[in-house]
Amino acid sequence: MKVTEIMKQKLCFSFEVFPPKSENPIEPLLNTLDHLYKFDPDFISCTYGAGGTNAGRNVEICKAIQDSGKSTAVTHFTCIGNSKEKIAQELQAYLDRGIDHILALRGDFPKGWKETRGDFNYANELTEFIKENFPKFCIAVAGNPEKHFQADSFDTDTTHLRIKQDSGADFIMTQLCHDVNQYQWWVEKIRKAGVSIPIDVGVMPVLVKDPTIRMAVSNGSAIPRDLAEIIGRYGDNPEDFKKAGMEYTIKQIHKFINAGIDGLHIYSLNKWKDISDIVNEIGIRKIQE
Repeated sequence: MKVTEIMKQKLCFSFEVFPPKSENPIEPLLNTLDHLYKFDPDFISCTYGAGGTNAGRNVEICKAIQDSGKSTAVTHFTCIGNSKEKIAQELQAYLDRGIDHILALRGDFPKGWKETRGDFNYANELTEFIKENFPKFCIAVAGNPEKHFQADSFDTDTTHLRIKQDSGADFIMTQLCHDVNQYQWWVEKIRKAGVSIPIDVGVMPVLVKDPTIRMAVSNGSAIPRDLAEIIGRYGDNPEDFKKAGMEYTIKQIHKFINAGIDGLHIYSLNKWKDISDIVNEIGIRKIQE
């Protein structure tokens, strides 16, 4: 069943994982996936690095997810350094492996790059190409509740999102956003602009101080007052910080669900134990043994 069909029936629930570097073993991530499968996720997405690095491991992980029969694999895919011919070959290879869900991205520029160095410069161009040439794919695109940090304004960013929808996108997967009130304001704005496709909200668990700050800053995302207080109060004590951060994450997810989201997408950070504790506390899914 397509993710968009699930969203019509219930709150879609999913995880994100990232593949190991090529020199590292794959078994630890496969073990993580086995634990995440116990929550019966509707899909699991898999990233790869800037410029398409680690793409081979991405394919390997997506195939493992799909072949498990326990979830649907959603691959990330970028424009960076990609020609139309290469993109067509890789998309067909995904379909040949049974992978028919994709997150179409421009992608972050590798260090020193100022353009994609490929045939497509924007995600909407990639989205249109996929929709026209590989219609079996269910296509997700990125949305930024706090706007993309490279966008001049929210109006500009909203226009780009509308263009991606009109190019063939089926649903939105948001970047991290700790500010639920800001998310609700953004939804109202994009709906007024005619963006009507479902929204899958990405939640970054608060587990370690420095990565929490770094990921927010690198995405141009705000750190709300209540999260700043946790950083200030527990930042020098990793154990207390994790405990307070997990409690914060659980409350944040409750707020998002009450905001009427179509899907909840938890960035697992490949840490199945911490993520399992959070999901169990939320009560959104019972473990399937």
